Amino acid sequence: MRFLVHVLVTAASLGAAAALVPGIRSDGVLSLVLAALVFGVVNALIKPVLKLLSCPLILLTLGLFTLVLNGVLLLLAARLGGLLGIGFHVDGFWAAFLGALVVSVVSTLLSWLVGDDRRR
Repeated sequence: MRFLVHVLVTAASLGAAAALVPGIRSDGVLSLVLAALVFGVVNALIKPVLKLLSCPLILLTLGLFTLVLNGVLLLLAARLGGLLGIGFHVDGFWAAFLGALVVSVVSTLLSWLVGDDRRR
């Protein structure tokens, strides 16, 4: 159940990014859900490796470089989604960077609203 809620929160966050950031487009709700699944897989598999490789840079920038990593991961997820035929598009790095900021903020707010079963 938590997995489904997490996917829906991520899909809503990606939808907010598509609505707010020029350069991010979605073909509909199904494409947002599929893009959320791809984004989750990318975050689960690639993000730890990138964070490990860029650890000195993350420390040097006091963690701000993670924003760049999130943008790169969003761009990568959109490119992989394009290869899979998912209708979620990100035009470039700056759109991905701003989209990652929106996704982070909206997903945090929605996670607070939905709650977490582990804290109860």
